Amino acid sequence: MGNLMVTLKRLLSNKNTVTFLGVIAAVIVLYVGYSIRVGQAIKQIPVPYAKQEIGAMTEITDDMIGTVDIPSSLASKHNIITSKQQLMDMYVTSGTSIPEGGFFHKNQVVAKGSLPNSVLEDIEDGQTIYSLSVNNQSTYGNSIYPGDYIDLYFKSTDDTGRVQFGKFIESIKVLAVRDSSGRDVFAQTQAGVPAVLLFAVSDEYFQLLRKADYISGYSIEITPVPRNKSYTENPGATSIASNDIKEFILAKSASIDSNE
Repeated sequence: MGNLMVTLKRLLSNKNTVTFLGVIAAVIVLYVGYSIRVGQAIKQIPVPYAKQEIGAMTEITDDMIGTVDIPSSLASKHNIITSKQQLMDMYVTSGTSIPEGGFFHKNQVVAKGSLPNSVLEDIEDGQTIYSLSVNNQSTYGNSIYPGDYIDLYFKSTDDTGRVQFGKFIESIKVLAVRDSSGRDVFAQTQAGVPAVLLFAVSDEYFQLLRKADYISGYSIEITPVPRNKSYTENPGATSIASNDIKEFILAKSASIDSNE
């Protein structure tokens, strides 16, 4: 036993032996890593497919879905959804469809709130959608979310050129945040760039906001201002916060009688 240990020590102290053993170890590591990668690439996993053609803006239901085994590498490469659970309560996005026998790709499936016209379904009678142009800066680094209650502030100059600034409308609910292509900013893999906030407001408030948009020469800006969590969880009624701002807008615009 002692002679064996002496022999091993001599071998390990030999640089050529150490180099040889290092090469053998590296080859083993490379072989094992390669085998694992190959195994992962050819590993079969069950993925959902469409048992029938599913048109744009159609809800995906369980009876429309089958499963089939495909290599996991194929699913990863083509962003194919790998679980039926990921499709529940989801819709095919606008401008596309899922063919019979086709897989569900991640960019083809969205939540109901991301459909272009879905926000219109829950609008109460007597209300109108107002679209406010925004960007990353005016949404506080994309920190305003659908369902938040916020305030709208008003900025302009008066007839003497002095700046006017103050809260205009308070406790207004954000229905959606869309990018410049009309897509839900927060339904994308990476949050998109906000371009518009959508609100539902009374016809009176809609007309005030639109009149403010069209008045020229006074540098008018409507700015969203988020509040805290409690403000959203305990919202008050949407209301005019400044009659002075309201009267300023009305004084710079004309009224048109309706036939109603």
